[in-house]
Amino acid sequence: MVALNPPVCDFGQAAPDFDLPGVDGKRHTLADCRGPNGLLVMFICNHCPYVKAIIDRLIRDCRELAEHGIGCVAIMSNDIAAYPDDAPDKMRLWSDQLDFPFPYLYDESQAVARAFGAVCTPDFFGYNADLQLQYRGRLDASGRNPAAADAPRELFSAMAEIARSGRGPEAQAASIGCSIKWRN
Repeated sequence: MVALNPPVCDFGQAAPDFDLPGVDGKRHTLADCRGPNGLLVMFICNHCPYVKAIIDRLIRDCRELAEHGIGCVAIMSNDIAAYPDDAPDKMRLWSDQLDFPFPYLYDESQAVARAFGAVCTPDFFGYNADLQLQYRGRLDASGRNPAAADAPRELFSAMAEIARSGRGPEAQAASIGCSIKWRN
């Protein structure tokens, strides 16, 4: 398992549109998922140890970001033939078990991950109200294990700032995670 870091934030890049099925049985689009003050798009999956290390904090932060007018959506783009733990039925079980406060979508063609330039799980894209990229960093100092309980909430703070000002922080630490499992 190779750990990858995504590139730094390309400030102002427009959010790619998408229309994907969710584990809730509905289709979700970029327009459906955005909040009045922005959108957090998260590429995650069920099996990744980096995602597992942060999932409880991610759920907490997404619940609180909703109070700031930030919509959140998670997208799973891995090849499920090679990684059956990431299949839609398992996605639905995990989402239900943890009571995800955001849609969990399946990108079967992997076209959405490619359009965003996602490289790993987790990979975060934080957009302002105009759907311009303002954050491409990590949740916090967690890696394969959760960071200390008092670790700064980097993603939450950045997205709250974006909700207030429309602009993300200049200094951002890249996320780290497992590579997206591309189909051959």
